[in-house]
Amino acid sequence: MHYYYYYYYYYYYTFTLVSNRPGFALKVHWHCPNMEDEVFNQILYVINQLVSWIAALAIIFGGVVPYIPQYRDIRRTQNAEGFSTYVCLVLLVANILRILFRFGRYFEIALLWQSIIMIATMLIMLNLCTSVRVATEISTKRRSFTDFDWNYFWVWSRFVDYLQCVLAFTLVAAYVTYLLLESVLFVETLGFLAVFTEAMLGIPQLYCNYQNKSTEGMSIKMVLMWTSGDTFKTGYFLLTQAPMQFWICGLLQVFVDIAILSQVYYYSRYPQKPASHTTHTTSAKAL
Repeated sequence: MHYYYYYYYYYYYTFTLVSNRPGFALKVHWHCPNMEDEVFNQILYVINQLVSWIAALAIIFGGVVPYIPQYRDIRRTQNAEGFSTYVCLVLLVANILRILFRFGRYFEIALLWQSIIMIATMLIMLNLCTSVRVATEISTKRRSFTDFDWNYFWVWSRFVDYLQCVLAFTLVAAYVTYLLLESVLFVETLGFLAVFTEAMLGIPQLYCNYQNKSTEGMSIKMVLMWTSGDTFKTGYFLLTQAPMQFWICGLLQVFVDIAILSQVYYYSRYPQKPASHTTHTTSAKAL
């Protein structure tokens, strides 16, 4: 036993004395065989942190990437008819609810920033689409949020009306959340509604393809981008142990994407009607 302690102290002082001498690395390697393991663990830690940061950045900004070319296309053509502003409505509602859900159930900070970035992106898209539509609109009648006309809901003439609607929804939802925050059932339902709303974005395209018996006019590259993005996002949810609602709806999104890709294969292999040159209206998620 005493021999062991002398052995330990000998190597400790050997490490200390030679630390400032030439050949230090060689002597450390010789006298401290566990140093290699420590260095290797540190390298693994750095790599793990780097991968985590990259994954978090992909989660935060990956969702808005498909809207960048759409934004540039609208600005270039001054035509917003191909983009449905209901996409913005769905994503605004989904991400506002997700932020409120975090007050009752903690989840990764990256997902919170994702919601904030997406809300800002949708407001930017709304501002562009509104200005382009008003500039090209023949009718001089202006419609506003305060008219409370359901027939013209979400087709208002000024961007400020959309802001008023979003603000009103946020305040009402926040107040209800504040009152029912202690209810586990309410919190879990809120989280489910947040991610389920976003998960349903691909359904209109799926139904549109089924009705038209064709996928003509739909960007296959976009569908592949959805599939890869939704797969990555679902894997991120599972690895970071996000609330159950997140990865269940993530899996639902992946299944919808795969179903759309199946339609692409089926309708191209077995055409249901003569090819048409008419471009179909793209769905919410397509844009």
